[in-house]
Amino acid sequence: MLAILHAAGWPIWPLLAASVIGLAVIVERCLSLRRAKVVPAGLENQVIEMVQRHQTSPEALERLRMHSPLGTVLSEVIRFRGKPGQREAVEEAGRAVNFQLGRYTDALGTIAVAAPLMGLFGTVVGMIEIFGAYSPVGGDPAALARGIAIALYNTGFGILIAIPSLIAHRYFRGRVDTLVFELEAAAQRVRRRTDETT
Repeated sequence: MLAILHAAGWPIWPLLAASVIGLAVIVERCLSLRRAKVVPAGLENQVIEMVQRHQTSPEALERLRMHSPLGTVLSEVIRFRGKPGQREAVEEAGRAVNFQLGRYTDALGTIAVAAPLMGLFGTVVGMIEIFGAYSPVGGDPAALARGIAIALYNTGFGILIAIPSLIAHRYFRGRVDTLVFELEAAAQRVRRRTDETT
């Protein structure tokens, strides 16, 4: 591996940095976007029981808000229950949760676009080395081979980093959309059921 990095030349280092950042974002998003963490099972029923037992003190709602993204949305449903502006408050909480769920996802899209360009830059550096090693009298075969290696390795690494970054970016965007839809549906269910208990 070290031999490949050496053969690829200095343009490989920005690509390696991009790959490390991309991998870190993928791992972080996989952990943060788990359904059990975003939409915990049974939380809807717990919130309805809170309302039925009149356990909706500001402290209880704050604990609910901090519990999970679903708790954040449901706490606003309960806090503004029967008051004007409930819809706006819930939508505002939903936007904040949507922003939190989607954070860092654009970084993967940026890496997916930038990695091939960084690879292309490495290709240009390699071509410069090739032409720099050429002379009318005769070229240095080792320098020519080094230029070709820089060009090919950087192109390959750029594509290799871009493909999983693009796939992960699309997957996480779809995952966020699905989770946000589930949050909205849960908020509607809780609002209807708590209104029935009023």
